[in-house]
Amino acid sequence: MTSTPAPLITIGPRRSPFAASRSAFAALLLRDVVVLKKDAAIFVLRTIIQPFLLCFVFLFVFPKIGQSVGGGGASGATSTFATVLVAGVVGISVMFQGVQAVALQMSQEFGFTREIEDRVQAPCPIWLVAVEKVVSGALQGLISATLVLPIAYFVHAKGVEANISPHWFVVVTLVPLACVAMGSLGLVLGTSFEPRNIGLMFGFVILPITFLGGTYYEWTRLAPVKIGSWHWLQTIVLINPLLYVNEGMRAAFTDVPHMHLYIVYPVLVGFCVAFLSLGLRNFRRRVLA
Repeated sequence: MTSTPAPLITIGPRRSPFAASRSAFAALLLRDVVVLKKDAAIFVLRTIIQPFLLCFVFLFVFPKIGQSVGGGGASGATSTFATVLVAGVVGISVMFQGVQAVALQMSQEFGFTREIEDRVQAPCPIWLVAVEKVVSGALQGLISATLVLPIAYFVHAKGVEANISPHWFVVVTLVPLACVAMGSLGLVLGTSFEPRNIGLMFGFVILPITFLGGTYYEWTRLAPVKIGSWHWLQTIVLINPLLYVNEGMRAAFTDVPHMHLYIVYPVLVGFCVAFLSLGLRNFRRRVLA
């Protein structure tokens, strides 16, 4: 009896760890893009509703009812405030996308869905899974800035105009940097707060950051708030990352006074490094716990 030889099994070339990690990163990012495309209507609504309401109330309703904004009731003062607010609403939109797309999503994945267990099984280092979430949040931040800027520019009463003058080098360099910084902040928040305590994050972190982040005023306007010769509020808010985002947005889209860019760029890079380092450490600890 003649035995039949077993069929030969050919094994293709083995992928390097770098190639496997690159493919896994691209697949995770593509998954987030597909989910975002599927929920495009929800994404657009959650992106534009707050900026629309801010512009509608401050730049349309207030001038109509004679309510003074921006330090006075004259149209010139109101237009100056409108210019300041345009950059501010773009900045807070980028920040909220970092929180919503990274922190809230990660809180759910670490919580009841436990989806994070599936993600970390991808053939890539654990830290790369967290970096993908930051990149996804940064991309959504870029989209939100694109959506919000026209709203902030066009939603205003007659005679109230925001003076927009883009500085394209600053736009193409600082806006993505701001998106990465806010996505990294989302990583820190998402890995620091338990799902049941997510409300505390908004009350104790997001609200102070928003109101003291220069959304409605330039940083230089805080100079009169002082104790003796110490400009205490102007000093304290320097720890707020949103302040540098908003000041950078004013430098990118307007000609109003703003913080020097040789301060804004290095500080935002520093926040990116600090937030990423802390977020990656927290992420690894939460995954391996």
